[in-house]
Amino acid sequence: MNKKSFWGIIVVLLISGFVLYLDLKETPVKVLAAAAKQINPGKVALVFLAMLLSYLCEALILRILAKRPGEAKRSFWSYLRIPLIQALFNGITPMATGGQPSQLAAMAEMGMPIGRSTSILMMKFICYQLVVLAAYLTAFASGFSLVASKFAGLAIFIFIGFALHVSSIILLLLAMFAHDWTRRMVKKLMAFLGKFLPKDKVQSWEEATLAQVESFYQESQALKKEKQKLWGVIPLTILQLLCYYSAPYLTLYAFGLSVSYFQVTIMTILIIMFMAVIPVPGASGGAEFSFQTLFASFIAKPGLVVAAMFVWRFATYFFGMILGIFAWSIKPAKIRE
Repeated sequence: MNKKSFWGIIVVLLISGFVLYLDLKETPVKVLAAAAKQINPGKVALVFLAMLLSYLCEALILRILAKRPGEAKRSFWSYLRIPLIQALFNGITPMATGGQPSQLAAMAEMGMPIGRSTSILMMKFICYQLVVLAAYLTAFASGFSLVASKFAGLAIFIFIGFALHVSSIILLLLAMFAHDWTRRMVKKLMAFLGKFLPKDKVQSWEEATLAQVESFYQESQALKKEKQKLWGVIPLTILQLLCYYSAPYLTLYAFGLSVSYFQVTIMTILIIMFMAVIPVPGASGGAEFSFQTLFASFIAKPGLVVAAMFVWRFATYFFGMILGIFAWSIKPAKIRE
């Protein structure tokens, strides 16, 4: 692991440590101790099991997409370590920008050509975004009005995160189903921006955007030709996200709280939208704040909110980073095609 990654981990630990200090400072130790006594260890294990299943689903998705006649046979570990390494680099880079390159690096270590790796990851990304779009639209329609009425400040950032995600997904869909029209619209938009911004910068934006549009289109055509893979990938993607989104509910369940699975899951998706606009590694600070703010409506005792937040944050964030460090150090056999 290079120095940049090491310092990313240090930044995450410092911010998380500061958040921990603030929470412990404001919450009496006796209150936290009383909350800790309510934890059911067996039920807490379900939170970590859900995260492991999420990583397992992603590994199976990669294996399905990589399968083709004549494909070199690789161990399941070589696929499983990819989402674990992604969890590590998503966690230590601002806005999870290190996740995609780290996956490519992990696939190169297993002997897969860079072009083939990029194609597989792009197909996985397309399927993922289609499922995420349905989840975000459902969560926004069901829970945003409630959040806006109680937490107006937080609702603004959730809306920004929702707009960013949906805009990128709409661009993806347009590239897939209206390829020529999308290219024309991109060129017209860049021509308009060129009247106000430096032409060399606008030119680079146009080239990058058109290249992305072309990549989405080509991979969507490849997916259309392999419809049987979609029947395996889409259900696994739904299961992957359900496992990840279920972590807060299972955390509250581990503390003996009886809450609505649907309501908690909707709030979880809204938290993820908020985390998307926080430009620090792992959305540290903002994730903890949003969890405590939104889930305070489900939990009457402040100490329980803090304790539940730390269990959730460790399971969904630090647990993946720890597994990612081990996955990065245990390399698979390099099998070239």
